[in-house]
Amino acid sequence: MAVYDFCVVGGGIVGLATAMRLLELRPGASLLLLEKEDRLGAHQTGHNSGVIHSGIYYPPGSLKAEYCRRGARMTKEFCAERSIAFDECGKLLVATSPRELERLEALHERAGRNGLEVRRLGAGELREREPMVRGLGALLVPSAGIVDYRRVARAMGEVVRARGGRVELGAEVTAIAESASRVAVTAGGRSWSCGRLVVCGGLQADRLARLAGLRSGLRIVPFRGEYYRLPARRRGIVRHLVYPVPDPRLPFLGVHLSPTVDGGVTVGPNAVLALAREGYPKFSVRARDVLDYAAFPGLWRLASAHPGTAVREVRDSLWKRGYLRECRRYCPDLTLADLLPAEAGIRAQAVLRDGTLVHDFLLERTDRMVHVLNAPSPAATSALPIGAAIAEDCVRPVR
Repeated sequence: MAVYDFCVVGGGIVGLATAMRLLELRPGASLLLLEKEDRLGAHQTGHNSGVIHSGIYYPPGSLKAEYCRRGARMTKEFCAERSIAFDECGKLLVATSPRELERLEALHERAGRNGLEVRRLGAGELREREPMVRGLGALLVPSAGIVDYRRVARAMGEVVRARGGRVELGAEVTAIAESASRVAVTAGGRSWSCGRLVVCGGLQADRLARLAGLRSGLRIVPFRGEYYRLPARRRGIVRHLVYPVPDPRLPFLGVHLSPTVDGGVTVGPNAVLALAREGYPKFSVRARDVLDYAAFPGLWRLASAHPGTAVREVRDSLWKRGYLRECRRYCPDLTLADLLPAEAGIRAQAVLRDGTLVHDFLLERTDRMVHVLNAPSPAATSALPIGAAIAEDCVRPVR
């Protein structure tokens, strides 16, 4: 059995950032990174809007706010050092009703407490900046940007290998056993041993935690985010990221228009309960996944707390005109013909047994393991400081 100082399970952006930082803190240490797919960044990392978030939404003092602010800067620096294209295009949060204007003011105040540069725009200024966008007012966040996180993940994998780490693809972990001195990890017919284990399992985080003997009581509930892309003739429809004002009761940011670094524009995502944790084609179903969360009381308590939202998201998933209506609240020039199919994403959302959504990052530790049980948006933006914090915890002496 091969023995390593560190093992990281999960080749998404958080696992890769953790592996990079471990090898930076402990040059010459042996490190193994296990990824069950045939490529890095195959799931949440590679199925998102590509936004470098600013941290405006998150409560001051929360891990989300701190990691996002630091992560945005670190992500841009990482990309600049490795010639990865990104664009600091800025974000517009557009209010389309008096109630949303009130929420916008609350976000403006929160931005100041989070140390972010923002600017209030009236309806006229909004139209000057984005002629195709309509609203009663907007909040401009200049530091928000866009990047291709698949490219970022590949570059992180190159750094891990260059620092001496070993990356094993196609290695789905099937057993984890912690002892006083080591952690044994098995993937199919192969086994390894390590001094410290970090599990960044994303959509499989709760299952990997249970495999390791942890009993957190939460469940990963997958939410499918469906995207459309605009045709080439619509590529210049917006210059900024254009978002609705989010409902503060929900962890989702609403359907938005996102320029991409390749010159395109995506529309989305919505947020509908997925019938498969990793099933990206529409109507994908995996019985094991459905039975897993259907038997979990937290899901039903969550659904009963937000019945209107659940019905609306399902309706808009099945009815394209409903989805379009969400977009036309702030971009009325869009038509059904503009919404072309695009690849969906699936978000891992941790839910507690009482139906509470876990909004912040959540880790569970033992003497020799760290499990990332919840890494919600903006995890891609925040990956470098999250990975640094995990790595710094791992290099401390075992209690």
